[in-house]
Amino acid sequence: MKHLKWLSAILDNPKSKYGLILIALLVLFACIGPFLVVDPTQSLARPHQAPNLSHFFGTTGQGQDVLAQTIVGAGPTLFIGFTVGILVTLIGALVGVLAGYLGGLIDELLTALINVFLVIPGLPLAIILAAYLPTGMLSMILILTFTGWAWTARVIRAQTLSLRDKDFIKSAQVIGEPLWRILIIELLPHMASLLLSTFIGTTIYAIGAQVGLEFLGLGDMGSVTWGTNLYWAANDQALLTRAWWTYVPTGLSIALVGFALALINFGLDEVTNPRLTVDRIWRHRLQAMGYTFSRASVYIGQKQVHDFSQPSSPQALESAEKGGNDEA
Repeated sequence: MKHLKWLSAILDNPKSKYGLILIALLVLFACIGPFLVVDPTQSLARPHQAPNLSHFFGTTGQGQDVLAQTIVGAGPTLFIGFTVGILVTLIGALVGVLAGYLGGLIDELLTALINVFLVIPGLPLAIILAAYLPTGMLSMILILTFTGWAWTARVIRAQTLSLRDKDFIKSAQVIGEPLWRILIIELLPHMASLLLSTFIGTTIYAIGAQVGLEFLGLGDMGSVTWGTNLYWAANDQALLTRAWWTYVPTGLSIALVGFALALINFGLDEVTNPRLTVDRIWRHRLQAMGYTFSRASVYIGQKQVHDFSQPSSPQALESAEKGGNDEA
């Protein structure tokens, strides 16, 4: 029931609700879109043809339909992004919760491993691995997972250290709960919001890193993804020929995915962050009293300070003044 209430609060939040709707539409677009467009690898018209009634997004330097490439490229890009997000979150959570809960030598070894991966620059390492490994979707997933799990593990370890001495963990230890149950049933559910936020951030990272590697020519250039779309646009001198329609749709699609995931993350933060929750409650109460807000609320120390315009009624002003005198 508690988890259902938490989920209901996320769906009631405007930011997370609109973000989820946008992501659902993009995933639906990626699933059914390829069946509604022409072959994105087939040359259909004159190269670098501007958008027109025959080709709504124009054509590429090889005469291929840009709309078809944008739609077909969404599927592999989103699949790699969400898969890497899931794998990085799972591996990071496993390593982090083991290091934080077990402590001792295991914690020292796992922390040293995490620090090694954090010190190594992720993008240069990914470029080196992509240059030597076989091209393909599986290789891209392995590369991005291998280079992206350490930060998640560090965050989860820190959260585990703050939870392992709590009463509910001590109770589970006293009654003899097995290690796997303590970690999976007792600890991880208390980090649900952190894990979801980590998954969203990792997915954004994975999509950006994949597009970046493929733009550098380190992916499967024979496939159609958002990254290869940008690679071929640059290879066909789209900037010099001012063929903006060959790269703008792909760029906007990437930005739209990032925007939708960021909305979900902001909404999740507003639901799970106690300070923001209290702020929202007070804003609703003051609005009911007749105040209208011009800026977001701020905090000074532990005291909440609202910046609002003049109240719309004398009764609201009198009530606010009375509240201020009581605080004093």
